[in-house]
Amino acid sequence: MEKEKGSLESFLKWAAELGISDSTKPMQSENPVSCLGQSIFVSHFPNAGGRGLGAVRELRKGELILRVPKSALMTRESLVETQKLSVSLDIHPCLSSIQVLTVCLLYEMGKGKCSRWYPYLVQLPHQYDTLASFSQFERRALQVDDAVWVAEKAASKAELEWKEAIPLMEALKLKLRLQTFGAWLWASATISSRTLHIPWDDAGCLCPVGDLFNYAAPSDDSEQCVGHSQRLTDGGYEEDIAAYCFYARRNYKKGEQVLLSYGTYTNLELLEHYGFLLNENPNCRAFIPLELNMYSSSSWPKQALFIQQKGEPSFVLLSALRLWAAPPNQRRSLGHLAYSGSQLSTENEISVMKWMKNKCYTVLQNLPSSFEEDTRLLCTIDKMQFSLHNTCMELSGCRGEVYAFLEANGLHIGISNAEEMLSKKARRSLDRWRLAVEWRLRFKKVLVDCISYCTNIISSLTVQNGTK
Repeated sequence: MEKEKGSLESFLKWAAELGISDSTKPMQSENPVSCLGQSIFVSHFPNAGGRGLGAVRELRKGELILRVPKSALMTRESLVETQKLSVSLDIHPCLSSIQVLTVCLLYEMGKGKCSRWYPYLVQLPHQYDTLASFSQFERRALQVDDAVWVAEKAASKAELEWKEAIPLMEALKLKLRLQTFGAWLWASATISSRTLHIPWDDAGCLCPVGDLFNYAAPSDDSEQCVGHSQRLTDGGYEEDIAAYCFYARRNYKKGEQVLLSYGTYTNLELLEHYGFLLNENPNCRAFIPLELNMYSSSSWPKQALFIQQKGEPSFVLLSALRLWAAPPNQRRSLGHLAYSGSQLSTENEISVMKWMKNKCYTVLQNLPSSFEEDTRLLCTIDKMQFSLHNTCMELSGCRGEVYAFLEANGLHIGISNAEEMLSKKARRSLDRWRLAVEWRLRFKKVLVDCISYCTNIISSLTVQNGTK
């Protein structure tokens, strides 16, 4: 603990020497001991992201809270400073900008204490839980076909990009341990989860201190806006002062964690790019299979047809279903009502709600485990951290999945305490498995809530209509 504290203090001192500061005033000391202390400080928030930044004092919304000069940003430009690296990059022009930045990061790691960036590099996480790092068992634990496909695509993409970059890493004579797929996964996850947008390089930049802010989901005011126009919404690079500037996204009390929004992400996207998910994410959405003619009956994009976090259909999904449920010969005349979000008729609305309720029920029934079983499984996974043998002996549900985890990690239920201990590798797999179960549980919760929502609407309309 003391070693970790000393490393952090050295890092903050190094950052201050580079001109990083949380004060809007010029530095008073020629030898600052820390870049923080005027507006924010490093702290640990165990139930909200772990290590992060807290408010030293009351902060006002829109107030500048951190400034990182361009010279302190870790970019391809700042890393390609040796002739050897520059020449090697010139003869491998086919790699993407992100692949190049990933190689540059590994090259810098290989320098050890000789690297200019060493105080920053030792502060980076030792591991990430992005989807690309999920094993086959962990990917399958997501259960939902679309999510499993996203995870498999992420893993395949990472492996392909690693293989494409091997000739460059060999030309640079990187240490063998830095050329492995495991090292590549770490470096690419660092780039994916920590880079910020800069206007001159689409690979982005690593921003010392600035990447300590934990994530806060923005409110999704416009559910039809499904893309990410920019990576970070609470700060950006400012050309006039040649620095990356961060601003308070709301008012904060002293001691409260200061958060930033990196953009609008679903939990699956957070898991893919950052390696975590949120308990309450207003941007979560569940997609259910639709009839092919539902897409042709309206002009809305497929990605806008989803069920929202609390179980209500999106405006677009509800409008599309209303139009689809109308008689084909009336759709043209009723189109303006559907597109404006109006009910077409009581019978139409009941028909839509029944269809959606049945579809959600069918999706849930076709998944390998139920919402209730997943809830119990999360408790089982937590217990497995402490007593593998006793937990497995007490299993009442999801026994097959637990044993699949044990088999995937080469584990057996032993009698002695020594045999019960999970290896570091197995614990990491357990953590990723838990994330997968958490994700699918939240997906199922959306569908369960949608069934309740539809049931209530049907009951209400039936009473109003005087029918049964």
